[in-house]
Amino acid sequence: MAATSPPLNIWAVSDGRAGIEAQAVGLAEAVARLRPADITIKRVKWKWGLGRLPWRLIPPAALTEPLGEPLPDIWISAGRATLPLSTRLKGPTFVVQTQDPRAPLGRFDLVVPPEHDRLTGPNVFPILGAPNRLTPAKLAAELDAFPHLTALPGPRIAAIVGGKSKAHDLPAAHAASLARRIAEAVGASGGSLMLSFTRRTPPQARAAMTAVLRDLPGVIWDDRPPNPYFAFLAAADAILVTEDSTNLATDAAATGKPLYVLPMSGHSDKLARFHAELRARGVSRPFEGRLETWTYPALAETDRAAAEVLRRYDLSRTSDRISA
Repeated sequence: MAATSPPLNIWAVSDGRAGIEAQAVGLAEAVARLRPADITIKRVKWKWGLGRLPWRLIPPAALTEPLGEPLPDIWISAGRATLPLSTRLKGPTFVVQTQDPRAPLGRFDLVVPPEHDRLTGPNVFPILGAPNRLTPAKLAAELDAFPHLTALPGPRIAAIVGGKSKAHDLPAAHAASLARRIAEAVGASGGSLMLSFTRRTPPQARAAMTAVLRDLPGVIWDDRPPNPYFAFLAAADAILVTEDSTNLATDAAATGKPLYVLPMSGHSDKLARFHAELRARGVSRPFEGRLETWTYPALAETDRAAAEVLRRYDLSRTSDRISA
């Protein structure tokens, strides 16, 4: 009888910021759905403010806490803070970096950037959007934790609002204008609103939108745990997200539900390409003050990337055995 291989040891590594960590953990979880694996979440912090330096100048010894041993079979990392480590580990472990690392690609076994970054190379596997943690099972489990959402009148509209970034902003006046259009659409539908802000939403924008929308049937999350973000997506009949975030739109598209994109102040060529592709695939539409219904295959780019991780991991280990 053939021996059973032990589970893969996978580390999902980031600086711990929610949006960044979700990419590494989401890809690790997708790999584990295809092959037995133990996942460890690692959060990288650097001493003495060295994290602001270029990655080449940061010694691994400057970690606030040692990573521990042994190194994993597969290292999946996201974000700039991980680069001083992930650029030095290829060989002992299989190194996967999400996003565009802005480092020599040869230092990684595989890079999984968004298509809109236009990154190319023999070890580059672009996907539409970003890796995420959404599966039908996760959505169902999250909704079970917030059963009151299913009692809200339908159609249930989830609105997830981002905020200030390098390319975009959400001034209070613009936020209030968006809120009025959302209120009119939800009111005309006879449904309800589930509203959530992100850490980047300016306080003035949050206050302006809340003032307009608080009298609608529904729920406005007040930041107190637990976070109903995934439950909102699960309960929604349609989803509205602001245009500033790849993660928000990717998560919404993974549900297969009608996705509207809310305009913000500012512009990003990369994000414009991303949203144009979502529209071309029939996933999203710009929000023009009315609610419609349409269908499309739920976005499953994380699963596609996970299969590629395992394919290349297996090839690398076969090559190692042959060379040995």
